[in-house]
Amino acid sequence: MARWIALDFGHARTGIAVTDDAALIASPLETVASDGLWARLRELVAERPCAGFVLGDPGQITNSSEGIAALEKKIRKQWPSLPLHRVDESFTSREARASMVAGGMRKKKREEKGALDKVAAALILQRFLDGGIPSSERPMPDFRSFHPSNRRPKR
Repeated sequence: MARWIALDFGHARTGIAVTDDAALIASPLETVASDGLWARLRELVAERPCAGFVLGDPGQITNSSEGIAALEKKIRKQWPSLPLHRVDESFTSREARASMVAGGMRKKKREEKGALDKVAAALILQRFLDGGIPSSERPMPDFRSFHPSNRRPKR
């Protein structure tokens, strides 16, 4: 099974979120400096199977639009067999801040650079999951582990 990787791109920092291997739950992973994003993406794809990418889409032209388009082009060129989806990122920063407050995160921790970005990436990814992954892109479980010959003997 493989996980999805979501990005909330910004010129200075990019939030990264991932799903579990069954692609059911989105979780914030980290925030990286955008100039180091490409190296980190290659590491993430190399360390565990990747089902595809989800990019936050501002929906209108913003100061990040050009960077998002360039990142999308680079991802599609590097991993042409992996799907890439853009998902509306409207209000994700506001939702991320509200969820951090509701979750009891201290103000000092919430104000750390990047705390908001990775939570926003997780919200973008969860929107994608809630919208329904196309069946052709949904990871298939490895049923071999359920086969009786693969079970440990009882002691």
